[in-house]
Amino acid sequence: MGKAMRMRALLGGLGLMLTVVAADVLAASEVRSVRLWRAPDNTRLVFDLSGPVQHSVFTLAAPNRIVIDVNGAQLAAKLDQLSLSNTPITGIRSAQRSADDLRLVLDLSAEVTPKSFSLAPNQQYGHRLVVDLFDRDAAPSVPQVASTAPPVSRPVQASVVPGSTPTKLPPVPGGQRDIVIAIDAGHGGEDPGALGPGRKLYEKNVTLAISKELQRQINAEKGFRGELVRTGDYFIPLRKRTEIARKKGADLFVSIHADAAPRAAAFGASVYALSERGATSETARWLADAENQSDLIGGAGNVSLDDKDRMLAGVLLDLSMTASLSSSLNVGQKVLSNMGSITPLHKRRVEQAGFMVLKSPDIPSILVETGFISNPNEAKKLSTTSHQQALARSITSGVRQFFQQNPPPGTYIAALRDQGKLPSGPREHVVSSGESLALIAQRYQISLASLRSANSLKTDVIKVGQTLQIPATALAGQP
Repeated sequence: MGKAMRMRALLGGLGLMLTVVAADVLAASEVRSVRLWRAPDNTRLVFDLSGPVQHSVFTLAAPNRIVIDVNGAQLAAKLDQLSLSNTPITGIRSAQRSADDLRLVLDLSAEVTPKSFSLAPNQQYGHRLVVDLFDRDAAPSVPQVASTAPPVSRPVQASVVPGSTPTKLPPVPGGQRDIVIAIDAGHGGEDPGALGPGRKLYEKNVTLAISKELQRQINAEKGFRGELVRTGDYFIPLRKRTEIARKKGADLFVSIHADAAPRAAAFGASVYALSERGATSETARWLADAENQSDLIGGAGNVSLDDKDRMLAGVLLDLSMTASLSSSLNVGQKVLSNMGSITPLHKRRVEQAGFMVLKSPDIPSILVETGFISNPNEAKKLSTTSHQQALARSITSGVRQFFQQNPPPGTYIAALRDQGKLPSGPREHVVSSGESLALIAQRYQISLASLRSANSLKTDVIKVGQTLQIPATALAGQP
C-alpha cells in the first residue's frame, strides 16, 4: 500500500472514530431519578440527570397542568414511586416525543406558578433540573444555589419586606410582648449540607432536630417565643430565610449548622457573627436596591428610608447594621460560653464571616456550628437526642442571659427588669468597628467617666471585639 493510500485509510479511520465520539456526545442525557419536597408555600421537583439538557416549561388550564419539555433527554426513572400527598400534583405522565425529546406533564389539583432552573454538579449531586411550583398566593423567590441604633436587640414588628404585611406581635399578660427568636435549621430538601462518616448522617436532619428542640426550650421560657424558619425537609433560599424571620417580627436570628472539614480529626463548636466586610457590602446592596428604599429599619423609631436622601439613608443603615453587629457579637459570645460547658469549642471567641444569613441590617444574627459532623465522635454525639437537648439548653441559656441584660423595650422581660425582678449583674457591650467610647456612653445614657471607671480604662482607646461592662447606673428602659 502506497504512502498516500495509507494516509487516506488513516484519515478515514480517524473520521469514523470522530463520528462515533460525536454521536456519543450528542446522545441523550438520562433522567435518572426524580425527588420531591413540599414546603409551606411551594412544591419542589428535582430531576437528577446524567448530563446537561435544555428545557422549557409552560402551563395549561381546564384542567390545570404543567408541561415540561426536556430536549436531549430520555426517561430512565420511575415516576409512579413519588409520594404526591399534600402537594398540588395529582399525577405525573411522560412521553418520549422523539429519541431525545422528553415531555413530562404534571396534573394539578390547583393553579400554581412554575419557576425552573438548571444546576451544575456539586459534591453531592450531578446535573439537575429544578422545577418549583409556587402556590397561587405565594410569590416566587429568586433561586440560590445552596452549598438564616443602640447595641441591644430591637422590636422589629414595624419592619417591612416589599409586598408583605408587618407582623403584629401578640402581647403577653400585662400588655408586654414576647421576645421573638427566629430559629433557622440550615440546609434542607435536596441540599443535605455536610455528610457524616459513611454518608448516613445528613446535616439537614441534625440541624432540624436541634432547631425543634431549641424552639421547645425557648417557648418554655416565659416572655420568649421561638419561631422556626424551616419546619420540615425542604429547601429555602438563603436570603428568604432572613425575610421569613423579619415577617415573624424576630428580635434575634439564630442559624443552626454542623461543620465539616477534610480532616476527620477536626472538632469543636463555633459561633459566627457577620464580618465587617460583609456588613459594608450589605449596606451598599440595600442602598443600591430600589426595592429597599421603602423598607423600614426596625427600632423604636420605625425609621423609613423612602423619605431620606441617599446620604442620610446610608448613615441610618450604617448605624442599624453597626448596632445589630454589636448585639450579634454580644449574644454570640454568651452562647459560645454556655456551649463550652457541654462540648469542646473550635474557637473560644466569636468568629466573623460574610454568611448570607447573617446580613440583616435590623436583626442581630448568629450562626451556630454545633460541631464537626465529619468527625466520627462528634457525628455520633450530634445524632443523639441527649446531646441535641444539651446543645439547645446551652443556646437557650446564652440567649436568655443576653436579653435579660438587654431586653427590647415593650417586652415582658423589659418590664421585669424595670421592676428589679431580673438577676442582677452588669450589662455588657462588645465593641464593633467604628465605635468610640464616647458614642457607647451616649447610647447607654451614662457619663464617659463612669464608663471608664467601670472598665478600669486610663484612656479612651478601645479595640474591636473588646467586652465593656455597662454600669448599672444606666437609666432603666434606655438602650
